[in-house]
Amino acid sequence: MKRYLYFIITLAFLMLWSSCRKDFEFSPSTGNLQFSKDTVYLDTVFTNIGSSTYNLKVYNKSDNDISIPSVQLALGETSNYRLSVDGIAGKSFTNIEILANDSLFIFVESTIDINNFPNPNGTYLYTDQIEFDAGSKLQKVELVTLVQDAVFIYPDRDNTTKVIETLTLDIGGELVESDLQGRELLPTELTFTNEKPYVIYGFATVPTGEILTINAGARLHFHDNSGIIVSNGASINVNGTFSNDQERLENEVIFEGDRLEPNFSNIPGQWGTIWLLDGSINNTINYATIKNSTIGILSDGNSTETNNKLTITNSQIYNSSSFGILGRNTSVLGENVVINNSGLSSFAGTLGGKYNFTHSTIVNYWNDGFRQFPAVLLNNFVLDEDNNATIANLTEANFNNCIIYGNDNPEILLDEIEDELVVFNFKFTNCLIRFNDNSNSFTGANYNFDDTTKYEGNIFNQDPNFKNTDLNALIIGEESAANGQGASTFATQVPFDILNVNRTTVTDIGAYQHITFSEDDN
Repeated sequence: MKRYLYFIITLAFLMLWSSCRKDFEFSPSTGNLQFSKDTVYLDTVFTNIGSSTYNLKVYNKSDNDISIPSVQLALGETSNYRLSVDGIAGKSFTNIEILANDSLFIFVESTIDINNFPNPNGTYLYTDQIEFDAGSKLQKVELVTLVQDAVFIYPDRDNTTKVIETLTLDIGGELVESDLQGRELLPTELTFTNEKPYVIYGFATVPTGEILTINAGARLHFHDNSGIIVSNGASINVNGTFSNDQERLENEVIFEGDRLEPNFSNIPGQWGTIWLLDGSINNTINYATIKNSTIGILSDGNSTETNNKLTITNSQIYNSSSFGILGRNTSVLGENVVINNSGLSSFAGTLGGKYNFTHSTIVNYWNDGFRQFPAVLLNNFVLDEDNNATIANLTEANFNNCIIYGNDNPEILLDEIEDELVVFNFKFTNCLIRFNDNSNSFTGANYNFDDTTKYEGNIFNQDPNFKNTDLNALIIGEESAANGQGASTFATQVPFDILNVNRTTVTDIGAYQHITFSEDDN
């Protein structure tokens, strides 16, 4: 009882004492606020697409509780910026209180239509200010956003029901209803140029019998769950070109997400895929960078056609949340191809098919969690929901002068369901491969590295000496085990590396000829 009475008296005393405190009497701001930054840069955004949310911290470093009479945007209600102060959204606020030696967060967003400004010429620098107080106590923080114009491709929407159109896919001549949002490209949309970037919502589909041509320097940005679909009898031709730079491509075609903020520059899974449907033909990709997708390229069917379904050269695929390239009973020719950072496999040739990669760097240094598969996966089957297998011929899978490596071990998996009526043909020639079977889990003829019909002239488990795998900088250095170890036969076939360096005199394995790293690279 005494303890209970003591508690009541103490609580009453504290309440009485706090009610008498003068600390919570707020005096007007003196104009001596401090800020976490004097300018808030909201990075580049596309016209009419909302920005990320940015924050500004406002400090009261005095010993007095203060009240800021006004916090507002200089352009007032006409401003294209939006503020949130103490959890309240708006463009102007009054009597904002900050305790002594405390701080306040202000959150800033913007959505800007470039067409509201005269002569934007593709980009427009939009600015405003957050004003704190007025008169002699006025303090300002600048707001800056670069707005970029773009060509927007949206799916159609029913004006009455507001339902967004979904696609009927032409797969090998069979029409299949899907739940994918998107639409077919119009005849006037079948050539993408480098004049403006393209922002695509849903899946832009190349109609049957048509060709989508993408010119050098074009930039394609995809919203979530978006991509390109190439229909039966249709083609995509990506015509990037090389511009001289020692360690990177320029004037290539870039496929990436539609968030331009730096925090999104290397986030996997921001958009869908480039999907080559069964029946699409003569697809070519030269000098392209495909990044931050779910699957970089998904290629289905046509494994026995005379011409390869996909020819990809001098191209990079990075940060795919599942596969860099996924082939399903298809045919792919790859030269000077670089793939890294895939949630599953960087290259997977499944359900058989025909695959030929020469002077390519197919590696996987995925660091966003556990991955189930190695850098390169080959199999000859697919399982249905009842676990029944469909088996097909792996007619050929040749990897010549390639680096196949990563941060897991081993980095190749040859998953065959044996059938005397089905072939499983593959060969690795003069490749640098990570494969160290410490547990003796990989047995059988497919892993007999002494069989010269399957393995010839390869180097195992030696350092490729990449410049920086975390940054997808996969050029090799002088200390690389791939330095000078390539077969000249394949160098004749692909005489220049991905950076247009001649490799016929000294032939390195992989897509890059080696360079001498500077001290800063170590």
